[in-house]
Amino acid sequence: MTTPDNTQDPTRTDSTEFWDGRYAESDRVWSGEANVVLVREVAGLTPGRALDLGCGEGADAVWLARRGWRVTATDISRVALDRAARHAAEAGVADRVDWQRHELGKTFPEGEFDLVSSQFLHSPTELPREEILRRAARAVAPGGRLLVEGHSGWPSWQPNPHPEVHLPSPQEVVESLRLDEDAWEILICAEHDRVQLTPDGEEATRTDSTVLARRR
Repeated sequence: MTTPDNTQDPTRTDSTEFWDGRYAESDRVWSGEANVVLVREVAGLTPGRALDLGCGEGADAVWLARRGWRVTATDISRVALDRAARHAAEAGVADRVDWQRHELGKTFPEGEFDLVSSQFLHSPTELPREEILRRAARAVAPGGRLLVEGHSGWPSWQPNPHPEVHLPSPQEVVESLRLDEDAWEILICAEHDRVQLTPDGEEATRTDSTVLARRR
């Protein structure tokens, strides 16, 4: 889940209606490819149980399942989850993914996981992101990892379209997690630039942040 360009006013609807409406606008919202940082940081890990927060159309969950992970994938949008389930069936991994609808500020999947992944969990609607990520950390099994990828700022072609949405630095993410230093090791806390196409098709860069932590 992220903050895509759209014509809907999030102040006039609740989060479920907003995201269902966003996904209903087109047959595909995202690229269909797994997030690059997830692939980079997880490819060498031994598969186990994974939790994908804000899974959208399911590209990350399908990628994990195809590599042997048992995945619990959550999103607020039933439209997105139904689409993601179809993608998993097409990829032959329907039996490896449990699709669950959660408004994460209110309900959260049960269990412990060897990997908890939060990829661009941002929204122009109400989203208690820090609280959700702290709960995500509590869901990491001993020896497991928490991977949080997010935007650190707005792109140059879209200067602060949602001033009510704070895009934190990686240092702010780590601080907000309130992790016990004796129980956790921070493996990555860094910003990085990536190339993205503007709405006009021009190449531009934007800054994202990565936090990867391992529970001892």
